[in-house]
Amino acid sequence: MVSLKINGSAHSVDAEPNTPLLWVLRDELGLTGTKYGCGVAQCGACTVHLDGQPLRSCSAPVSAVGGKNVTTIEGLSSKTAKTVQQAWIDLDVAQCGYCQSGQIMTAVALLEAKPKPSDEDIDLAMAGNICRCATYVRIRAAVHAASAKLSA
Repeated sequence: MVSLKINGSAHSVDAEPNTPLLWVLRDELGLTGTKYGCGVAQCGACTVHLDGQPLRSCSAPVSAVGGKNVTTIEGLSSKTAKTVQQAWIDLDVAQCGYCQSGQIMTAVALLEAKPKPSDEDIDLAMAGNICRCATYVRIRAAVHAASAKLSA
């Protein structure tokens, strides 16, 4: 039995300690907003926050996250998160949408750490998130838009 704190709630799940967090989130807890992309922490579709920092859940064993706060796309509720999500909508960032939960999780963590990022800051933070639809220009614009709105 593994004890986890997900989106502010305590959960006990019957999972092997080396089970990737992604599969516990999706299969045991029904939190399907976190996506499976590559399984080797290279695409970013599975990004969640661990104590506020982006984490690739496909390669993180549940035993490594016990006692820490895990936030999924379903649990985002901060002002920064809502502003980022609205910027995504306003700028029509998503096309297929598959990678977008990971993109948003990464963008929120960036803006919470660095409220006024440069293009270089955005590109560096978002570099590990692959978008097969190539919406990178709109993603950067949405991060800037959210930053401006949060700074106003």
